[in-house]
Amino acid sequence: MFGELVEPVALSTLDDQAYADRLRGLEEAVDRSADSDPLVRYLCDLTAGHPDWNVRRIAVEALAARFTGSAEAREAISEATHDDVDWVAFTAIKSAGEHRIPEAVEHMIRISGWPSNFSKPAYARKPVGCGAAFTKRALWDFFGTRDPDRLRRLEDEHFADKHAAVRAARREPDLRDAVLVPGGPFIAGANVQEIGPFQMDNTDNPLRVVEVESFHIDRTAVTNARYAEFLADARGGAEFAHPDEPPGKDYTPAHWRDPRFNEPTLPVVGVDWYDAYAFARWAGGRLPSEDEWEKAARGTDARVYPWGDEWDRAKAQCVLSAYEHDELRDLAELEELLVRTTTTWPKRPVLPADSLPAGASPHGALNMAGNVWEITRTNFFSKSDMAPFFQGRKGSTFMNRPEAFHVLRGGTWTSPPVCLTTFYRGKDLLTDRHNEVGFRCVYEVAR
Repeated sequence: MFGELVEPVALSTLDDQAYADRLRGLEEAVDRSADSDPLVRYLCDLTAGHPDWNVRRIAVEALAARFTGSAEAREAISEATHDDVDWVAFTAIKSAGEHRIPEAVEHMIRISGWPSNFSKPAYARKPVGCGAAFTKRALWDFFGTRDPDRLRRLEDEHFADKHAAVRAARREPDLRDAVLVPGGPFIAGANVQEIGPFQMDNTDNPLRVVEVESFHIDRTAVTNARYAEFLADARGGAEFAHPDEPPGKDYTPAHWRDPRFNEPTLPVVGVDWYDAYAFARWAGGRLPSEDEWEKAARGTDARVYPWGDEWDRAKAQCVLSAYEHDELRDLAELEELLVRTTTTWPKRPVLPADSLPAGASPHGALNMAGNVWEITRTNFFSKSDMAPFFQGRKGSTFMNRPEAFHVLRGGTWTSPPVCLTTFYRGKDLLTDRHNEVGFRCVYEVAR
């Protein structure tokens, strides 16, 4: 429509005066153009994809001045609030406030936070520049007030449909076999002073006090029988998928046909982080944070193992019991044993999920030491929630990225006792599927 005026290569060859003249010509041509759906679509395309930021800015200004009655135009302006060039984003933000564009509110709140918060007299905030100032002003303009209490009510009204949709989509938590972990503080972290014979250092989990809210947690790791219910319900759909989930995933465990691992009462293994995430959503819950997992495993008295401070091989399935071995003196002996593993030996590496009740945690959760590692939602390096962004990429391209590793807890059937302590942190690549790794879910407590 304005091809000669906005052709990217031609613009890049102009000197400053000719470039300014070309932009002015574009503004005049847009002003002369009659209102039409094709013009709206063309301006939206310029806003979203033109390589010259001034062309994008002019398109945003034109959409805001003439076409805010068009849903397509309002959405384009809203998306432009995140443009990577500041003045395009500022133009969109100012336009959203001046023209009270409802679709832009959610976008701007992502930038500045909730206006009912930043409008409070005692709200502490660092000065961060023009963008924050423009966004705050635009949100005040949209809602027509700076009173924090009134803003809170108006926010609820504005997002009422979204709140209703979330409530309608929320699944009731599957508490058929879950135990309650009361909220409050607990002692987290390692409480040993010496590095053991396997030369494993636990200083990445320092001793400290952590407070968590009350939650329910599965009494056992998720079993094959329970996971089969999920497969029957979710396979072929993406209703429970993480947004970053690899395309074409069907959630079938890698070891679903292995008779050593697929009995209904055994904990499901051969699943990756995305599988566990989807199952947890299907079950009306989520994956535990590592702090939640640790409190469920050890209670409030800083115990080393779920059952107490002394190692007892009769209360946990580990490398000694799985391989029917009496003692391992060091890492070399452990590795010498592990390299003898085959697809058929050891014959029964994993126990049923509800076995060894004498090894229960203070809250009644079973096998939180040994049997299978358990997936959490916590990133191993940042210790914040996982936020993967690897969709469509092969594991070899991100296997060294810190963002790709989640925390494992509890140890497994190939682990020595040191890995079965309540504070030991393991890690795994979020796309790996091992016969040593399973998971359990946590659920919010009804208020």
